[in-house]
Amino acid sequence: MDIISSKDNEIVKNVRKLKEKKYRDLENAYIVEGIKMVREAIEEKAVIRQIIICDDCEKSDSIPKELMYEIAKYDCTYVTSKVFKYISEVQTPQGLLAVIEKNNNTNNNETEINYNEDIIVALDDIQDPGNLGTILRTVDSVGLTQIIVSKGTADPYNPKVVRSSMGAIYRVKVIESDDLLETLKEIKRNKFKILVSSLRESKSIYEVKYKKKVLVIGNEANGVEERIMNIADEKIKIPMLGKTESLNAAVATGIILYEYVRQKGDGAFLSQN
Repeated sequence: MDIISSKDNEIVKNVRKLKEKKYRDLENAYIVEGIKMVREAIEEKAVIRQIIICDDCEKSDSIPKELMYEIAKYDCTYVTSKVFKYISEVQTPQGLLAVIEKNNNTNNNETEINYNEDIIVALDDIQDPGNLGTILRTVDSVGLTQIIVSKGTADPYNPKVVRSSMGAIYRVKVIESDDLLETLKEIKRNKFKILVSSLRESKSIYEVKYKKKVLVIGNEANGVEERIMNIADEKIKIPMLGKTESLNAAVATGIILYEYVRQKGDGAFLSQN
């Protein structure tokens, strides 16, 4: 078994390039790292192009044997601990990472919207990778399978987004829109109503029926852009009893989506057209 010990090796250089968005876009691939994320990629039948293993970690048995049996079915490359740290994104790497093909979690075209779901989440220039990853995780937790992101939103395949999604990146189809306004207009033509979060409105999130709605979450600093506000069918805000005027975008998304879950569980919108 050959073990790569040079940072100048072509495989090492190509994997390291995937830390940058332009190369992720060019290669249509991204990196996942850690035992849990690689195991979940295998379980979710993600298209795994390559697995990189730290030779020292394998020798120390830090990677479970049953996982190693599964990993052996893929194209595996072994590297020294020094090289692995060079390509790793974390301070204390577990010695295992995989190169995954983008948007492989669905048989649909990556730009095709599924109009059979009750609610569609759209993000208008969310900037923080941690927020985006948490929103993906929340969308997955309520049983939704897609999310629309504007061109100005953080890259969904940024390593921090991937880590904070906790595996949701495999199950939630990310639809990247070049023009969110036009995408929303198309969704409206498919009999969905646009619902936007806004601090200027007095309508509570508890006064809305979450059936055939597209929920637009705005930029952390500026909220939903004015052109989208102008075509919204309903504008809502989360009621707050304290002095805080706004919430983190991921927290706000979670609160609204779990009102959708509550209503669905109570059958609150089953009779709505």
